[in-house]
Amino acid sequence: MKLRVVAGIIVAGLLGFLVIQMLPFGHNHTNPVVSQEIKWDSNQTRDLAVRACYDCHSNETIWPWYTNIAPISWLTQHDVEEGRQYLNFSEWDKPQQYASKIIDQIQSGNMPKKIYLPIHPTANLTDAEKQALIQGLTLTLKQPGS
Repeated sequence: MKLRVVAGIIVAGLLGFLVIQMLPFGHNHTNPVVSQEIKWDSNQTRDLAVRACYDCHSNETIWPWYTNIAPISWLTQHDVEEGRQYLNFSEWDKPQQYASKIIDQIQSGNMPKKIYLPIHPTANLTDAEKQALIQGLTLTLKQPGS
């Protein structure tokens, strides 16, 4: 009897997993066009930002295979949409009301998010890289047109 219950739970779980794959949210992995990238102070700053920030804060998101599997796809889609709303390095021709908070978010350790780092190890910057990114962003944001 217990074996039937366990088998029933497993089958129900698999069916549930398959059903949630059909839900439409989290499967649209088209990146909007880059309308205007921020004017970077250096290639080094841009490279560091691409490594640590671009998957959520640009229109150049890389969508790994696991972003097609619910419920991971839902979380990823939500995080990218939210990240782009707060700051989008690919749409610098639009108001970026939170741009002034970038440096504080990095210094405080709030960005990149801790949940993001295990599956994006290149975003895990060393202390020296983090300082270089902060210095580069400071210079970038002081430039005219930034």
